[in-house]
Amino acid sequence: MRRRPGIGGLQNAAAARDQYRLLGENVAKLRTYLMKEQLATFRSQLEDFARKHKNDIRKNPAFRAQFHEMCAKVGVDPLASNKGFWAELLGIGDFYYELGVQIIEVCLATRPHNGGLISLDDLCKLLGQRRKAVRETISEDDCLRAISKLKVLGSGFEVIIVGKRKLVRSVPTELNKDHNEILELAQAQGFVTVDEVQRRVNWSSGRATDALETLLEEGLAMIDDGHRDGKRRYWFPCVSSVSTYVGADTLDR
Repeated sequence: MRRRPGIGGLQNAAAARDQYRLLGENVAKLRTYLMKEQLATFRSQLEDFARKHKNDIRKNPAFRAQFHEMCAKVGVDPLASNKGFWAELLGIGDFYYELGVQIIEVCLATRPHNGGLISLDDLCKLLGQRRKAVRETISEDDCLRAISKLKVLGSGFEVIIVGKRKLVRSVPTELNKDHNEILELAQAQGFVTVDEVQRRVNWSSGRATDALETLLEEGLAMIDDGHRDGKRRYWFPCVSSVSTYVGADTLDR
């Protein structure tokens, strides 16, 4: 028969457990302290890097994107506020604030043509036209960061992906799966017909017509009936070339 542990044995076991628990807590505290020290060191080095490469960060979009990646890895958001160290050092908050305002202006100017849905590529091109005088090159990454800050306005600005394209939506229009499929089809030539939609995605005529007419009512499509075959073309400016629906004079202000 095995002897049960006595009171002394139980007390020793309890004391050992307490010691292991305290040891574990001390190790966890030490690790947390070391991580904080490392982060503080990284942030300090990041500030030194930013001071040294200030002009490159402001003028080179690729360099700027890499800088943002470095910041994210140490939990720093240079766009969190227009005030503070990063704003004073780089003016980076002002850069994205100004870019955000210009994005809103471009989206408003093109809305009568595209219904509030514009490809990210076209948006960048139009912004480039506006910013020629400033001589600051912007990238797709810059636009995405500026748009992410516009969400706080609650104005419906967001980026959606349809097929292989990124589209910027500036109106609170909800697109369902059918609408997205049609927009993806239209990317090939800028337009679709009811027959084409029926053939390519195996829909009924009623389903294709209903989805296309909804997009037309939302202002996302334009119709073209001037063809010999008598088939109506539904054009989608958001996936067509920017030059086909926006004149340069619309935005040079």
